[in-house]
Amino acid sequence: MTVFVCGQEVEDIWCGIYDAWMSRLGHENVRIEFPGQDTELFCQYRDAVTEPWKAEKVTESIRRKLSEALYETVYRAALSEDKERADKIYRFLIYAFAIGISVMDRLQIPAVYEVFRMTRYLAREYTHIIEFTRFSQMEEGVLLGKIKPRNDLLPLVAIHFSDRLSGENWILYDLGRKKAVVHQADRGWMILRVDSAIWQEKLNKKTDEKTYEGLWKTFHNGIAIVQRRNLKCQQNMLPLRFRPYMTEFNSDIDL
Repeated sequence: MTVFVCGQEVEDIWCGIYDAWMSRLGHENVRIEFPGQDTELFCQYRDAVTEPWKAEKVTESIRRKLSEALYETVYRAALSEDKERADKIYRFLIYAFAIGISVMDRLQIPAVYEVFRMTRYLAREYTHIIEFTRFSQMEEGVLLGKIKPRNDLLPLVAIHFSDRLSGENWILYDLGRKKAVVHQADRGWMILRVDSAIWQEKLNKKTDEKTYEGLWKTFHNGIAIVQRRNLKCQQNMLPLRFRPYMTEFNSDIDL
């Protein structure tokens, strides 16, 4: 068995798939993994070198030979938190190129079901994130939001907020992955790694919205009916893991 080791970003996964496919070793004789996983005896490990042209070839092949909709499906699967997502996507593409775009209807195939499962879970968390994300205004007038999703949702959430807040300068920071979407008003957005000390200091600056945060909490408490409080129902509608990043529950979040 030959194991191709690739990074966890989408482009890295595409390059891992490219190297495994083009190795001509046979699909049953290769596997794709992320760094840090336990090594196995009698396996040969190869590093999949990330190069833009490899990722472009994989992207082009899926879009041209299959469909744009299927590419969007595997792209979302590549953003999943699943630690085996690279190999699962590879197995899915084997069937996709053999069967065609109808492959998504073959949920009885384990590889197809795994991609369906990953994208379904990601879609559920995406809906929560766009509903529960809160922005505060920084000293420079830039809006700052902080999230910590299990899946790598920044690329998808950026599209949503670039439409909703197109005229604003804003930053949306993923605390878990130490990267952020930076949006310039009426210009566009990009994703940056922001784990340097300068960025950490900048993003930890206090905002001037304490008054508004207090009003949020007052409103939140004021509309509550104590006699009808149902904590279990609340947790179903608003899971506890989202609350530390919401103004009405906790406004002091350090990076």
